[in-house]
Amino acid sequence: MHYFIALLMCLFINEIRSEKCTSFQQKIITKIPEKLANVINNTFGSIINRVLNKDKSIIESIYEKYINASNTEDKNLNITQLLNKYGYPVEQHEVTTSDGYILTMFRIPNNGPPVLLMHGALSSSDDFLTIGSNSGLGYLLADAGYDVWLGNARGNQHSRRHITLSPSCAEFWDFSWDEHGRYDLPAKIDYILNKTGEEQLIFVSHSMGSTMYFVCCSSLPEYNAKIKLMVALSAVAFNIGSPLLRIFSPANPVLTELAKAVGLYELLPRNALLQYLTDTFCGTPATATLVCGNILFLFAGADYSQVNATALPVIFGHYPAGMGTKVALHYGQLALTGKFSRYDYGFFENLIMYGSLTPPDYELDKITSPVAIYYATKDRVTPQASVDAISSRLGNVVKLTRVPYDDFSHADFLFARDVKELLYDDVLDLIYKYSQP
Repeated sequence: MHYFIALLMCLFINEIRSEKCTSFQQKIITKIPEKLANVINNTFGSIINRVLNKDKSIIESIYEKYINASNTEDKNLNITQLLNKYGYPVEQHEVTTSDGYILTMFRIPNNGPPVLLMHGALSSSDDFLTIGSNSGLGYLLADAGYDVWLGNARGNQHSRRHITLSPSCAEFWDFSWDEHGRYDLPAKIDYILNKTGEEQLIFVSHSMGSTMYFVCCSSLPEYNAKIKLMVALSAVAFNIGSPLLRIFSPANPVLTELAKAVGLYELLPRNALLQYLTDTFCGTPATATLVCGNILFLFAGADYSQVNATALPVIFGHYPAGMGTKVALHYGQLALTGKFSRYDYGFFENLIMYGSLTPPDYELDKITSPVAIYYATKDRVTPQASVDAISSRLGNVVKLTRVPYDDFSHADFLFARDVKELLYDDVLDLIYKYSQP
């Protein structure tokens, strides 16, 4: 178990090399520290063993279907190639934020109202497509006639550029989801509205995508008028239930060990090593669970009954897509405090940054655009208490709906086998209602 955990952590570390950086000292990890491995093993070892023992037959069935589908060419196709293969037109657009990040968006052009899809942590635009053309939300919206825009946050595989900084520099990674919401999302919204000539768009988010929206429309309330409807598939703020995100809480000793071991700036980058490891170590039911399945499980919770086994090779061909470590650290702070507030730099830096010893809370009551929230009972990332806290503070919640499946989990909002029938059909009906003149 120790070695599997060490392998899993290897996936989370990206070596950053110093290239003309102003405030970065190169650090290289050569092995996982024993204490760090023990902390993670103690935290997750019993969970993983329990899953293996309890769900062995289910895992073996999933594995068999996974192997049968593993030769699909789709897992090696990029997003534009996937769309072209299934007969959809696609455009690639680049948006530069006011602080210099160059973000990539993909568009499935159509004559209908614009819809912007925004992914969650460790994800990318691809994840709205990878379960297939019959179920992927991007495909379904395009089939319904909408002008679909697939966004990418700074730091993932599609948005690793800046006008002056290299992703090899520590400075490139000095952002959390606050900057996603304060800079990235406004730039995308303005670009789409300018390009289409529309005054409003529909925004659909999964997980961290909703966090970005809450930051954007509470910090820049003028953007409420640019949103016809916001749909949150698992709204994330306040109490964070994910076991892995909780280890990024400053109160947890694992954070100190990680900081000592490496220059920890990027998590799960999409690179050849990660692709090789997910292909190679998903070779038996046990290692598939330990390595591949638990990349999702540790962040999101597992629902094996809804695993779309035949789509797994394609999903893992595109997921994870990487993100900045500071993003996870910011979520770790929420897990510790239970507050939805800006990044906590410590008393002294907070005083310089915010003019107060503690970071200010986001004022969700300033969000006046219509918001629909879909939540799930077994969503480990955003538990019921968080859903209640968010919905009670927002100024205009027009729909609050539980997915009608008791074991629906956080990742199921994207990847569940029956996600179209359980969720997307209702989402499409709601979007149609709000897209009418």
